[in-house]
Amino acid sequence: MDIAGTVALVTGGASGLGFATATALRAAGGEVVILDLPSSDGVAQADRIGAAFVPADVSDADQVQAAVDLAAGLGPLRIVVCCAGIGTPGKAVGKAGPLPLEDFERVIRVNLAGTFNVIRLAAAHMQTIEAVGEERGVIVTTASVAAFDGQVGQPAYSASKAGVAGMTLPLAREFASSKIRVMTVAPGIFQTPMMAGLPQAAQDSLGAQVPHPSRLGKPEEYAALVEHIVRNPMLNGETIRLDGAIRMAPR
Repeated sequence: MDIAGTVALVTGGASGLGFATATALRAAGGEVVILDLPSSDGVAQADRIGAAFVPADVSDADQVQAAVDLAAGLGPLRIVVCCAGIGTPGKAVGKAGPLPLEDFERVIRVNLAGTFNVIRLAAAHMQTIEAVGEERGVIVTTASVAAFDGQVGQPAYSASKAGVAGMTLPLAREFASSKIRVMTVAPGIFQTPMMAGLPQAAQDSLGAQVPHPSRLGKPEEYAALVEHIVRNPMLNGETIRLDGAIRMAPR
């Protein structure tokens, strides 16, 4: 799909992987709408690249619908990239006892239900617009290598990301008749705001665990893959690991 002349909605677009993706899609000629929390730097980041910003929680149906409506008002909404997520750690049974169920449910609500919420509302709109050749739209979601190599303390995060990967194929099959593709990227260890909170020595240690290249991934590398997915019509219904061949250890 040609990005120029289309509208892209990027969730979690005010920082990290999402902002890099929004920047790349904007540079490729697309109109971009950044969806992120009201507490984010969304306004400033959108201004930096000439995008629009909608403050919203991905798990809120009305707020996401407002973002879809705004994006649709700018032109044909053909690209959706879901980067919003949280990574709150917690063992099933820690020193303080069993993990509070609400902590587990919150991660599932944001990462999995929030992603599905965006997909269902955006796809419903995509189905109403004219196809261009053999395509009408592309949806890219974000899982994680934790979906496959979950570590101790990641039951909620791993479950949520495994769910994102798990719904990729059934959604691609469902939307095939509408000429809408669905793909997922499963990043490894990347330079994100969450990672930036760690001491440099810890970041260097994590990067050294990556077989090749032995470093943290760059958000621009994630964005480049998303851009290729959008442009390549045969990529559909699959989860791509973007991880430098790392396989996470138990801890």
